[in-house]
Amino acid sequence: MSVLRTEAGVRRVQEALREHDIDGWLLYEFHGLNPVAATLLGTGKTTRRGFAFVPRDGEPVALIHAIEHSAWRDWPFAVRTYQGWRDMEASLASLVRECERIAMEVSPGAAVPTLDLVPAGIAGLILESGVELVASGDLVTRFHSVWTPDQRDDHRRAAEIVSDVAHRAFERAAAHVRAGEPTSEGALSAWILDALRAAGLVHETGCIVAIGARASDPHYAPVGKGHALERGQLVLIDLWGGFERSVPADQTWMGALAPGVDARTEEIWRAVRDARDAGLAFLQDRSRAGAEVRGFEVDDVARAVIADRGYGDCFVHRTGHSIDVSLHGSGPNLDNLESRDDRLLVEGVGFSVEPGIYVPGEIGIRSEVNVHWTAAGPEVTPARIQTDILLLLDD
Repeated sequence: MSVLRTEAGVRRVQEALREHDIDGWLLYEFHGLNPVAATLLGTGKTTRRGFAFVPRDGEPVALIHAIEHSAWRDWPFAVRTYQGWRDMEASLASLVRECERIAMEVSPGAAVPTLDLVPAGIAGLILESGVELVASGDLVTRFHSVWTPDQRDDHRRAAEIVSDVAHRAFERAAAHVRAGEPTSEGALSAWILDALRAAGLVHETGCIVAIGARASDPHYAPVGKGHALERGQLVLIDLWGGFERSVPADQTWMGALAPGVDARTEEIWRAVRDARDAGLAFLQDRSRAGAEVRGFEVDDVARAVIADRGYGDCFVHRTGHSIDVSLHGSGPNLDNLESRDDRLLVEGVGFSVEPGIYVPGEIGIRSEVNVHWTAAGPEVTPARIQTDILLLLDD
C-alpha cells in the first residue's frame, strides 16, 4: 500500500520532517505529471489539480477539485474541495499558513530533473504565501525509491534473465555470421525485446544494439533494420526490463564478432571496466567503514579512473542513475557531471553503475551493472559481471 495512505507510513514521514526541521510536505499531482506523488498517494487518474499536505504534526489533508473524489477514493484522511481557481488558491494558502518551510518536488536550478516536478506557477503560489520551499529529495529517496523486499527479489530474478538474454543475443549474432547470413541491429533488437517479454519482463522493457562507431552515440537507435552485424565488428548491447510494477534490471554488455580485439579497443575496455570496479570498490569500502556515501562521490571515483587513462573528455554522462519502479528513478544518481547529486545513498535504494567511453565516429564502450545498497553493503547484479569483452567467433 502507498506510504501516505497508512497511519504508520504518515508517522514515519512526520518523523523525517521533524528530523529535517521541515513543517510539512506538500505533494502536487495533475495528469500524472508527478509520478512520485501519484505513487505515494495512490491516486487514480487525475484531470484536475490536487494536493496532499502532510504536516510535521497532525492529520494529513488533501485539497482536490469537486469532481475528483473518485480519483482520490482511497485517500483515508481529511479532504477539502475546491471548485474554481480562486477557491484553490485561497485553500492552498490556508493549508500552509502556519508553515515556514515546506518540502515539494522542486530542484534548485533544475539540477536534478527527476525531482523537478512542480510547475513554476504552483511553486510561485506557495512562495507568495511567504513560505520557504525546500527540495523533497531526501524524503523521496526514503519513502518512494527504497525497494521493498519483494521488489529486491524481483530485481534479482530480472537481472539474471537480462544477463541470459544478452548472452543469447550475442550467440544469435555469431550464429548468423557463421551461417553467412548476418542479422541486423534492428532485427536483433526485436529478438531481444521478444525474449525479455517472453520471460515475464514486461515493465520498462527496451534495448539498444549498436555496432562499431555507432556505439559512440550513447543513446543510438537504429532506423528500421539498421546496420548488419558482420564479422570483425564490436557490438554493444544495452537491455533492460522488469516484472510488472516492480524494479527493472538494466545492463550493458560488450561483444566482438571476432576471435580477438585490437590493442586500442582493449585499452578502452579496460579503462571502462576498471572505472566500474573502482566505483564498486569505493562503495564496498565506505560500507565496511560505516561511512555515508553520496551520489556525486561515486561519480568522482569512476570518472577519475577514465581521466587518468586519457579519456576524460570521452566520458560524457553520469556514472549511474537511480532505479526504483522506474528505470530512471527518483532516488540518488551517481552524478557530478550533469548535476551535483549530493543526496545520501540510504539503505534500500538501487542504482546503475555504468561508465563509458565514446570516441565520436570511432568507438563506444560501456559496462553496466546494478547495485542495491544494503546494510551489508552493495549487492551487485547480475551475479556474474563482465570482466572481458566477449569473443564470439573462433576464427
